[in-house]
Amino acid sequence: MPHTTWRGFLRRTAQAAVLGLLTAGLTALTPLAAGAAAAGTLQQVTGFGSNPGNLAMYEYAPSDLPTGAPLVVALHGCSQSASDYHTHSGWQKFADQWGFAVVYPQTSTANNSLSCFSWFDSTKDTRGKGEAASIVQMVDTAAAQYGSDRGRVFVTGLSAGGGMTADLLADYPDVFAGGSVDSGLPAQCATTLTAASGCQYGSQNLTPKQWGDKVRNSAPGHSGPWPRVAVWQGTADTTVTPV
Repeated sequence: MPHTTWRGFLRRTAQAAVLGLLTAGLTALTPLAAGAAAAGTLQQVTGFGSNPGNLAMYEYAPSDLPTGAPLVVALHGCSQSASDYHTHSGWQKFADQWGFAVVYPQTSTANNSLSCFSWFDSTKDTRGKGEAASIVQMVDTAAAQYGSDRGRVFVTGLSAGGGMTADLLADYPDVFAGGSVDSGLPAQCATTLTAASGCQYGSQNLTPKQWGDKVRNSAPGHSGPWPRVAVWQGTADTTVTPV
């Protein structure tokens, strides 16, 4: 699902995602004083777990990040990379401004020919399996490294990354406090690759309860609060049609 003008689109959707995450819980933060946060560097992390989803982990944090800060997981779109998303989306700016760490999972053509996260594959996007499990292992690793506030872990993603964001919020309501889905898909909209295009381009004609059941069934037995969610969708999007 490549967006042809994705660099500018990344900047706009990152701004929307930040607004969504602020709504979902980052409002407890106070912007840092100018120059208070020293810029860090994007770096790859290896050995973060068993990694059943065959993903790469990258992370960014201000060099003087205090313990107890939030953690944001940012998922790129198809044909993109963690470096693309970090460089062009503006997440570094917001991490420095608000004081939080960012984890960038990265998939590859080994997983999908277009380097899309597998939001449509129930063997990869459900609790304890595949890419979803790998991303939670990244969260555990980064949270331990930075001493992150486990009550303020958030996830956001664009396009296929947005679809995976919705899946993660449904799969792991005990991990994520909230999230922002940008030009994405509803949680568990498709369970096979052949069904993915139907979710992208047409209505599935499900009732609100049926959509809700897909979420509730993703975390059976969950009795705690559910994550707060912000959804951002362009009305002229031809890659993920608003329906």
